[in-house]
Amino acid sequence: MNRNLILGGALACFFVLAALVSFVWTPFDYTAMNIPEKFQRPNAVHWLGTDHFGRDIFSMIMVGARTSIAVALVAVSIGIAIGVPLGLTAAARKGGWIDEIIMRGNDLVFAFPSLVIAILITAVFGPGAINAIIAIGIFNVPVFARITRGAALSLWEREFIMAARVAGKSAARISWEHILPNVMNLLIVQGTIQFSLAILAEAGLSYIGLGAQPPIPSWGRMLADAQTLVAIAPHLAMIPGIAIILTVLGLNLMGDGLRDLLDPRLRVART
Repeated sequence: MNRNLILGGALACFFVLAALVSFVWTPFDYTAMNIPEKFQRPNAVHWLGTDHFGRDIFSMIMVGARTSIAVALVAVSIGIAIGVPLGLTAAARKGGWIDEIIMRGNDLVFAFPSLVIAILITAVFGPGAINAIIAIGIFNVPVFARITRGAALSLWEREFIMAARVAGKSAARISWEHILPNVMNLLIVQGTIQFSLAILAEAGLSYIGLGAQPPIPSWGRMLADAQTLVAIAPHLAMIPGIAIILTVLGLNLMGDGLRDLLDPRLRVART
């Protein structure tokens, strides 16, 4: 029994479930302001209290989970959809000009952190969740490209790949039919790690005003709004902070558990 996988999966599933439920139900309207009830501590009516506008924090946390998970999911999907084919192509053309262009392009993207990319995109198109997705997605592309290329290079010298080449299969067909299935385990594990990093990145971008815009709640925006109110209502900062910590912790534990489960070398070591 892999405790990391079970615990991490439980934490991640809890927030995913909260995000899904928020599409059809929240305890209160997350946009409804009720000034007379502002700064309430957690109680029987407002389970996590209310903010400085009297909005229900539990409802905002649920919708904020939806925002963070959606942004992270789409951003990581962009990284996989573009980065994996680039990595497979670079490995198949090792040492050639195509490989060189792809890897130098990766180095160029790595030179600009996602925050800088987000600022550049925002300067042109304005702040918003879509621009945050683009910025985080662009940063994920070279991550998956490098990992895919590194794993694929070790496979191109294997006997079953040589047999496929002797059989007359093209490099593209070998990459799709033989290389990709054998690196899928590594990509799944890396995907969970990048997912947690994308949630952190989304929270950071929202914190500085470059992510989801009001009235859509975001955990990072909730932290930014609470930073001047910690002395009055510390729960305003603690609750979204704990939500970010638990979500990232759950995804990292799940990634570790998947790595232990899917890596045959680790299975042999345990036995």
